[in-house]
Amino acid sequence: EVQLVESGGGSVQPGGSLRLSCAASGFIFSSSIMRWLRQAPGKGLEWVARIDPGGKTTNYADSVKGRFTISRDNAENTLFLQLNSLKPEDTAMYYCEKFSGGYKGQGTQVTVSS
Repeated sequence: EVQLVESGGGSVQPGGSLRLSCAASGFIFSSSIMRWLRQAPGKGLEWVARIDPGGKTTNYADSVKGRFTISRDNAENTLFLQLNSLKPEDTAMYYCEKFSGGYKGQGTQVTVSS
């Protein structure tokens, strides 16, 4: 059974940073494309970042490029998202996703407010 458990969310002021983690199990993590998605209040699901199985190729939505960094530790079956220079519009529930099959975790809330 695929399981994805996100953690690391919280409340920060604009300009602050957070590091999200996603613990994966139930599938071969090191062979899987992984993504981070987010959903702001009242809005649809938005793709944020993507990483290839080896961790060498990453892609970002224009809205987060230069501020967020996706990475992975295949030895620990863990996906990360470093969020820097946070803005109020980054407020959302953040989900990690196993791209093949569209499996998602329960999400972790990020709130950016002064």
